[in-house]
Amino acid sequence: MKNRSTFVLSMLVFGYAFLYVPIVILIIYSFNDSRLVTVWSHFSARWYGELFKNAQIGEALWLSLRVAAASATVSVILGTSAAFAMRRMRTLFSRGAFEAMVTTPLILPEVLTGLSLLLLFVFLGETLGWPGQRGALTITLAHITFGMAYATVVIRARLSQLDPALEEAAADLGATPWRTFRRVTLPLLLPAIFAAWLLAFTLSLDDVVIASFVTGPGATTLPLVIFSSVRLGVSPQINALATLLVLFAACTILTATLILRREEMQAKNMK
Repeated sequence: MKNRSTFVLSMLVFGYAFLYVPIVILIIYSFNDSRLVTVWSHFSARWYGELFKNAQIGEALWLSLRVAAASATVSVILGTSAAFAMRRMRTLFSRGAFEAMVTTPLILPEVLTGLSLLLLFVFLGETLGWPGQRGALTITLAHITFGMAYATVVIRARLSQLDPALEEAAADLGATPWRTFRRVTLPLLLPAIFAAWLLAFTLSLDDVVIASFVTGPGATTLPLVIFSSVRLGVSPQINALATLLVLFAACTILTATLILRREEMQAKNMK
């Protein structure tokens, strides 16, 4: 039994080390003064200064944040609507068909999704004249297609756990369907909605494959800039940028954890 515990602990340590040691090395080398990312010179924050002067990365970051925020917001709205629609459907066939249609982007390869969306935008541009050119709008629409699927799964899982008696009690007390949704259902769904928004935001901010199909010459997201830079040779600025992204992700996770914990404490106090 002891040998088994030691083996499990060793595998656990190896797994975490395999995942996080490269990130730690990347953070350390972001403070390297050398132009060669694999050769340590001496400690310096030089490349952070160079990063903040890089206009291309700044524009790409701002575009990525705008696209991710817009696509995540629309994905959550559509995902919430889809989750309620599936809950209200009575027949198994209609619910299964609608669920399959909504969640298909989860299992489709990204290359196939990107190519199909590219053909769709080209067809619409030739027949309707919209969109006139591929750019931030087409990237946002593409990210909504798969962000909505993830949001629907997360919100539906939470919705299935809610007690229908709460909504029935509100209706018995004279509340309209909209008031019941706003005062009863929505507060209970907020943790799932927030989690779905963060998930859709992260997936949009991280996407390379689909964005490379639907973007145009005037719109380059941050992942595409990083991918292009890595293909030409890793710049020390990329290490600095990656360190800032890790810090941003850690702060976001910490904030989300604190918000969810506060929501759980409030729910316990109400009980």
